[in-house]
Amino acid sequence: MTNKRICIYFHVSSSVFTPPPSTSTLFSIDPISMASSLGDNFNLLSPQQQELVKMLLDNGQEHLFRDWPAPGVDDDHKNAFFDQLTRLDSSYPGGLEAYITNAKRLLADSKAGRNPFDGFTPSVPTGETLAFGDENYIKFEEAGVLEARKAAFVLVAGGLGERLGYSGIKLALPAETTTRTCFVQNYIESILALQEASSQGESQTQIPLVIMTSDDTHGRTLELLESNSYFGMQPTQVTLLKQEKVACLEDNDARLALEPQNKYKIQTKPHGHGDVHALLYSSGILKVWYEAGLKWVLFFQDTNGLLFKAIPSALGVSAAKQYHVNSLAVPRKAKEAIGGITRLTHSDGRSMVINVEYNQLDPLLRASGYPDGDVNCETGYSPFPGNINQLILELGHYIEELSKTGGAIQEFVNPKYKDASKTSFKSSTRLECMMQDYPKTLPPSARVGFTVMETWLAYAPVKNNAEDAAKVPKGNPYHSATSGEMAIYRANSIILRKAGVQVADPVVQVFNGQEVEVWPRITWKPKWGLTFNRIKSKVSGNCSISLRSTLAIKGPNIFIENLSVDGALIIDAVDDAEVWLDKFINILFFYFLSFILTVCS
Repeated sequence: MTNKRICIYFHVSSSVFTPPPSTSTLFSIDPISMASSLGDNFNLLSPQQQELVKMLLDNGQEHLFRDWPAPGVDDDHKNAFFDQLTRLDSSYPGGLEAYITNAKRLLADSKAGRNPFDGFTPSVPTGETLAFGDENYIKFEEAGVLEARKAAFVLVAGGLGERLGYSGIKLALPAETTTRTCFVQNYIESILALQEASSQGESQTQIPLVIMTSDDTHGRTLELLESNSYFGMQPTQVTLLKQEKVACLEDNDARLALEPQNKYKIQTKPHGHGDVHALLYSSGILKVWYEAGLKWVLFFQDTNGLLFKAIPSALGVSAAKQYHVNSLAVPRKAKEAIGGITRLTHSDGRSMVINVEYNQLDPLLRASGYPDGDVNCETGYSPFPGNINQLILELGHYIEELSKTGGAIQEFVNPKYKDASKTSFKSSTRLECMMQDYPKTLPPSARVGFTVMETWLAYAPVKNNAEDAAKVPKGNPYHSATSGEMAIYRANSIILRKAGVQVADPVVQVFNGQEVEVWPRITWKPKWGLTFNRIKSKVSGNCSISLRSTLAIKGPNIFIENLSVDGALIIDAVDDAEVWLDKFINILFFYFLSFILTVCS
């Protein structure tokens, strides 16, 4: 039995490392100020802690140490408090001082109602729009498969499934219930299929996978991987990077918020998935990849069961266009609740291609000479593609930019005020950042584009529980587990149709209060149907699948010819087996409604 291990990196940013203070630095601390705030507790502090306290006092945080009892009382709690302060200081680029400074600026802007896009004029950016199955699509898809051997994948998965009514991690949820393949299994098997297909007869290059976790999900993610033997991936291919939280803020002066029932603990909340850039930079893994000859980093999120159907062609676009940043996108209806990819040009000449949230895009357009705001064009969609938060970055350029910023991403703050005076909050707030805002730091020379895929092929996120999804206005996407599963069957049915299979038309039914299209329940492993060309090569003759049928294909070398399915068929074959299904199976189906074919070596 081989030993299995996993590499775990923790976020300690090199940009915020503070060396031990010199004697001259320590003498600069005002002992009177320290004594008035800490009393005799001053003597409990190490020199590094003294420096941290001095910084906090200089930045208006005296309340943190108010009413501390004398030494000998609660000393363990005081030490734990400083341990927490040290973690918060080390896990933010620039430390707590930078966090407080940024918070004061952003809170002042929020109170004043300043528009972050002042001075910018929006316009439609340049990108690539693909139609599934045509010659152009196939060209990019095949090129992307070859590029995959020079790629690394980053799964941004920091959350639990509580919003979905599920107590576990979202990665463990089944993407569909026919085979009960969970999301992380689907992702890993897709990467392994790319790994094998990209080798082209050469020795396989292992494609690395990073998963960003949190305090809530780290242990459970590791347990899920280990208990399932990493779903076929080598443990050394997988790296978990744990995201730290940031301090909460209690008022417009950016005073750090203490827990209501514990004066020795600061309230913390997630900083947002934009932290992934700082984590990758501080871990050193990007340089390891670069030195190993990798060229691309692909970022994706935790519950989109269709994503890997779109990745090969999008990667092919990145290679052909030599994009530094390529955002995967889908057609977007005007005013739809999804961000739009937009070119913003400032009056001073600056320009960037960036996601603009839907609630900001319409007023921005109206204020920039577009009286109707965000409206559909002749295609029936907005000219601004819908951002789905899946990014492909060119590794060398990415490292070059992160070396300037330490991975820090432009932040925002969204306090909930008690009233129109904006003087106090309903509850504490914090700074946040988003992964897709990375291009905001790039120079105008950066090549930033997008690849638009049809929604049925690329985008079916699972974000809403059944009750909330049922309240979504008719015609808008539900983004629930129900709609996400049905979208997988729909995509597979449409793909087989385009490959020449007669697939029955869907019917509309209501499940969990949601009106959805119901297609035959068709699934396959990524090794069987990684690309459209591969699927077409495995389907021939006069094949048909009825509406009531279920078809699950588990094996890379399964060929279907003149096959009619009207029932349930599961083909489970080992990798080395070659299986041909033809009229023989049709005869069996005449007698048996449900049939399972297992082929072993």
